[in-house]
Amino acid sequence: MRDDGTLDDPYAPSSPTADTEDGTSTERTTAATRLRTYVRDLTGRRRAQMALATGVVCCLGLAAVAQVCDEKPGSANRGGPLASSELAQRAEQQSAASRGLDRAAAPTTSAAAPSATATPSDPDTTAPARKAAPARPTAPAPVAGLDKDQMKNAEAIVRAGRKMGVPRRGLVIAVATAMQESNLYNVASGVLPESQDYPHQGVGWDHDSVGLFQQRSSSGWGPVGRLMDPEFATRQFLTALEQVPGWEHMRLTDAAQAVQVSAYPEFYQQHEWRATRVVDAILPSGR
Repeated sequence: MRDDGTLDDPYAPSSPTADTEDGTSTERTTAATRLRTYVRDLTGRRRAQMALATGVVCCLGLAAVAQVCDEKPGSANRGGPLASSELAQRAEQQSAASRGLDRAAAPTTSAAAPSATATPSDPDTTAPARKAAPARPTAPAPVAGLDKDQMKNAEAIVRAGRKMGVPRRGLVIAVATAMQESNLYNVASGVLPESQDYPHQGVGWDHDSVGLFQQRSSSGWGPVGRLMDPEFATRQFLTALEQVPGWEHMRLTDAAQAVQVSAYPEFYQQHEWRATRVVDAILPSGR
């Protein structure tokens, strides 16, 4: 600062210039020097500004790259805020595109590195198709005043006769005979306590008669335990019936009496209509 309070010119020469006749040339030299100095300072400031701007851009770029990396799967810093809304939108679009590709095509498995997850096409892991279980025939509802136990015993008689190939007429005779002898219940004997060791539906006291047909072991019909089996007892009765000459053409009561030798030979006839209804309910027409 000068003594008169004015600031020194920073671009003035360090020593005063003599007032000579060449003053005009000296002033032009001083002006050129000031211009060059100003240009250098301006260039330096611009370079510094450019360097600063470049540094800022680099920092922003690094921040954006780091933020995008955070959004990628496997990044250590997941869920951080995006550097800009545009980056967030691009990341969302990339994620959506990735999910779409996952659904569009499944990765193929190379032969060298088989997949650990079994596919439905693998023969070792595909569950065999289940076959539908055959429908079981439903038991017919009781008819002709019978209850479930009586109807079940009638079915056992018909089933055993069908296995033997006995015609329908013989089945009706067998059912009617059991209706008269035991009321279609598998009856044990109070005289033979042994018979009560087998499944039974009542106890009778007609000597040693047992089972659906009240057959007597002492008369040679078979072991007590076997006679308590409805199927075995039916086979014994029908085998004896088939040995009666012309049984197919006899009255029902006469055919039954030929086998049973009962004291009341006419009692079997009263059950013919009921026995016919039961057999018809168990066996459809034409069988």
